[in-house]
Amino acid sequence: MPAILLTKHFPDTKLVAHCLTSFFGIGPAIAQRIMAKHHIYQRAKIGELPNQKLLDITADLTTMNIENDKRREILDNIKRLRDIRSYRGIRHAMGLPVRGQNTRSGQIKTSRRLNRIERKL
Repeated sequence: MPAILLTKHFPDTKLVAHCLTSFFGIGPAIAQRIMAKHHIYQRAKIGELPNQKLLDITADLTTMNIENDKRREILDNIKRLRDIRSYRGIRHAMGLPVRGQNTRSGQIKTSRRLNRIERKL
């Protein structure tokens, strides 16, 4: 029977750390912190955990800013930069590299592919 964390189903053989990092906004460091908080071994599989631990992890995840909330927060931050017409906001709007990368060759096309945000000011 697959384990469920925040309406996502995971096979019993998947590691807990991999299950946690599958959520947008949770990286390896935060996953390790969550596992340490609940005294879970690093190589533990999700199927080995008792239901109470799964419920505790789910309760922690509901209080965190992950998935759509995190995406919305990022988009709001970019929109704020564009509204105040900062250098970074203008670079986002034009689809150019934002963090000082060289634009002499090749980066503009790649950054426009990666920057999938409305480009009109």
